[in-house]
Amino acid sequence: MIAFAKRNLLVFFKDKSSVFFSLLAVFIIIGLYALFLGDVWVNSIESQFSNEFEIEFVGARFLMDSWIAAGLLAVTSVTTTMGAFGIMVEDKTKKIDKDFISSPIKRSSIIGGYIISAYIIGIIMSLVTLVLAEVYILLNGGELMSFLTLIRVIGLLFLSTFTNTSIVLFIVLFFTSNNAFSTASTIIGTIIGFLTGIYLPIGQLPESVQVVVKVFPPSHSAALFRQIMMADPIAASFSGLPQEAETGFKTLMGVTYNFGDTNVTPLMSILILIGTGVLFFALSIIKVSRKKK
Repeated sequence: MIAFAKRNLLVFFKDKSSVFFSLLAVFIIIGLYALFLGDVWVNSIESQFSNEFEIEFVGARFLMDSWIAAGLLAVTSVTTTMGAFGIMVEDKTKKIDKDFISSPIKRSSIIGGYIISAYIIGIIMSLVTLVLAEVYILLNGGELMSFLTLIRVIGLLFLSTFTNTSIVLFIVLFFTSNNAFSTASTIIGTIIGFLTGIYLPIGQLPESVQVVVKVFPPSHSAALFRQIMMADPIAASFSGLPQEAETGFKTLMGVTYNFGDTNVTPLMSILILIGTGVLFFALSIIKVSRKKK
């Protein structure tokens, strides 16, 4: 299993185009934010709170840079694991999987190798994204996260990647051609920014769309990343402002979610991620088992 996972890792990173397209959604989000969305949101937030409370709103750039960085981490493990599982689809298309099945390698080891390699790729690419995001924040005048915050972010990366790997695995098992897989990858890469509330803050979306965002598991990863990475920027920016101003900002930007009068706690989001990951992993195992029969 480990040797087969290593083979998949080598195949993935050897193909530079696969690596690039697995990060395409991330590049698009960074491009949109760097070119115009970032300045629009920073200016909007500064003017809104400065005018409303007649006080200078400080640290808006650091605040919004941390917000977009958190969203990127939530998205990366979705698109990169999707790209990693492209190896499995390609093996099916080229009938390479039949060679593996006819060999002494157990079928469980083959499937396990695909899963392990996809998970590792998701972790590696997420860590790369985290480093780039921190460099971007630092260059824009922000501050590097503390060691404790970094540990919490990395821990959440492992959980988030597990959940997204399970979801993507279940989806990919339905594809038997590269064309179908490529189409699905393009669609997911296009809408993932909306489903995690990155292109537009969740508070600016229609109520019906907000519900979709809140029940989408990766959105809970985004919310948890925001709560961790934006804790210090929020404390600095909203110092001296009423608590309702901070609460309204968190609701608007998807830092916290509400279902009616019920607030979604961090523990609830973590349980949703764990439950979703276990559920889709189990469904994937069932599908693979049925196909074997």
